[in-house]
Amino acid sequence: MKSNTCVRWSLTLVSLAVLLALRPRPGTAQNAGVGGKRPTVAGTKITMAPVIDGKLDEAVWSQAKPLTGFIQREPHTGDAISERTEVRFLTDGDALYIGAWLYDRDATAIVPGEKTRDADLANSDYFAIILDTYLDRQNGFVFATTPSGVEYDGQVVKEGEGGGVQGSQTRAQAGALGGFNLNWDGTWRVATSIDSLGWYAEFRIPFSTLRYGGAKVQSWGLNAARSIRRRNEEAFWAPIPSQYNLYRLSQAGTLEGLEVPTRRTATLTPYVLGSIKRDFVLGHGVEYPREVGADAKIGVSPSLTLDLTYNTDFAQVEVDEVRTNLTRFPLFFPEKRPFFLENAGVFSAGTPQAVDLFFTRRIGIDTLGQPVPILGGGRLTGRVAGASVGLLEIVTDRSGGQRPTSYSVGRVSKELKGRSRFGAIVVQRIATDDGADHNRTYGVDGRVGFGDDWTLDWWGAKTETPRLTGDDLGYSVRLAQSNRTWNSSARVVSVGRDFNPEVGFLNRFGGYRFYEGQVVRYIRDPSKKWLRYYLPHLTYRGYFDPRGTYSSAFYHIDPEMEFTNGGRFGPELNIYHERLTQPFVIAKGDTLPVGSYNYVQMGLDLATNPSAPLSLVVRGDYGPFYNGSLFGTTLTMTARKGASVTTSLVVDYQDVHLKQGDFTRVLLGWRLGYFFTPRIFVQSLTQYSNQARTWSANVRFGWLNTAGTGLYVVLNGGQEAEGVFRWIRPQTRSFVVKYTRQFGS
Repeated sequence: MKSNTCVRWSLTLVSLAVLLALRPRPGTAQNAGVGGKRPTVAGTKITMAPVIDGKLDEAVWSQAKPLTGFIQREPHTGDAISERTEVRFLTDGDALYIGAWLYDRDATAIVPGEKTRDADLANSDYFAIILDTYLDRQNGFVFATTPSGVEYDGQVVKEGEGGGVQGSQTRAQAGALGGFNLNWDGTWRVATSIDSLGWYAEFRIPFSTLRYGGAKVQSWGLNAARSIRRRNEEAFWAPIPSQYNLYRLSQAGTLEGLEVPTRRTATLTPYVLGSIKRDFVLGHGVEYPREVGADAKIGVSPSLTLDLTYNTDFAQVEVDEVRTNLTRFPLFFPEKRPFFLENAGVFSAGTPQAVDLFFTRRIGIDTLGQPVPILGGGRLTGRVAGASVGLLEIVTDRSGGQRPTSYSVGRVSKELKGRSRFGAIVVQRIATDDGADHNRTYGVDGRVGFGDDWTLDWWGAKTETPRLTGDDLGYSVRLAQSNRTWNSSARVVSVGRDFNPEVGFLNRFGGYRFYEGQVVRYIRDPSKKWLRYYLPHLTYRGYFDPRGTYSSAFYHIDPEMEFTNGGRFGPELNIYHERLTQPFVIAKGDTLPVGSYNYVQMGLDLATNPSAPLSLVVRGDYGPFYNGSLFGTTLTMTARKGASVTTSLVVDYQDVHLKQGDFTRVLLGWRLGYFFTPRIFVQSLTQYSNQARTWSANVRFGWLNTAGTGLYVVLNGGQEAEGVFRWIRPQTRSFVVKYTRQFGS
């Protein structure tokens, strides 16, 4: 009976979405990238390259025809940009040169932003381009900068759509989330300058940094964007409707007549590392590890790249942020390690943050979050016969309870017309000393695009684990709509009891069926200059266990609004259902008994202008909680001084009262960064959690060259603590000096 109820829910959600998709929508506009003519521009061939100093004063720039006619996406969709903007493209056969004249009648009001690499562009003026080098209208490279001269780059796959179930995406959207890989760091240069007429940006992007087809003369997809932060204005060369962003390559223009080299590229990036460390928990004395290793990149063809790694090390990577967990399910932490982030979108498959068929954090990190030595491996990615391909092989060493293990992944996907695609993936983990200890995942996935607004995404997978021989299948279907006034979706995910992607991420074990429906309405009121739009929305998420029992539900009602300055305000109503089939130890000494729990909470989501010198973000949850109550508030305060100093403080306080007892969860996090230049910086992250009973600190000094290479000095420390001021004993200490250098081009 309950199983039939699940089926009815599934059919109801999908039927509703189909009916919405088929309803007539009179007056729907077609933009230049869909129903009209795409804008085009030609790259100009030169013999003498300009000096990359941000001044754009060389005569060679006058040879190129300027790209103009930028159209606003926000706040007045369809209007011309408010400030004069000109962009020119040059090429000398080795690199693509981009010059942007970003005039401003009030240059003193330009917002420069932070100097940190890959800084949040929404907090400053910026200029960005996207290059669709295969002209498939779905994948591309993003390069951007701000008046402070930062390097911002990333890889876009699937037009940047991740489609995760956890709402907003994290910075490392790349590996697991599949839409946009911000942590990809290419080899390129940019310089900027400011004067009384505005600001200017000058790029040099070597062709060796990009991947493209084999023809000598090519056409690439192209779009360019400019933001004028004080007006919250964003404009594009190829017009983009307000519901989309720069990643919408199906509506981009075209860069024509580009002469590209066909030579193969090769780089070698060795590193040397020296360190001092001590593990007090395991009782080890002071150790002095010294390591050497290297990464190599070989261009097998202009469109196919082989990456090799030996004795891979990630000492320079920032530590994970500590989080409070009041649920009985694992938290999702994004990938941060550079080797796994590059081209990570090629390998993404599944439902992000819920059922990732491949998740790179399962390689080289044990179940306690400790690093496992990576002996080496390789990755082959690129294009073959018009399809995106990816092969990955990594071998880890024996460590603690971890056996020496080989990880293999094969992935292929083909982009089709109409924003559609089809793909397949195979993932294997096998112990190198015992072939019987293995796990495999086989999956297929795809998308069908209906017009400009609708998409149907799906995947199906099977796992193979020697000890699990029952229902080891999983699948998902998601229908989504997005236009200027609506953003709606319906999703069904089914996970078998024995579905076990060990080299993936699974948010719930033991099997379940998940239903999700969401409707978002965009309402604009031009009479209110302070308001960008109202965002009232409804969300439903429900989980049923393999027996059809209604195990979890979440209903979300939110009349949110977003302000013109980038702030937001959203009082909300959240309704929860949780059915515990076994006791839940929510805190030491507090165990919730088996049973059903239904409760209603009030929520608060508040943020001020994120580009201001001082900004606040507040998240609150108040009301009943299981058989008691919860008063929970998370406050993030960020302060900036010019483009060089940024600091933020996070205070997460959860006060829980239950029939079984009372407890609090306290989390403190403090970030501090000083940027001498965009490539020379000091950053620190200090964290305390009474749930983890630890204080931890991570301090990094970087003096970088290109593509994230250079000198790193890293200090880490951990301290067991029973309170903010009650330190018990040290856990770990380490001091690391690492130097990397890239050779070749």
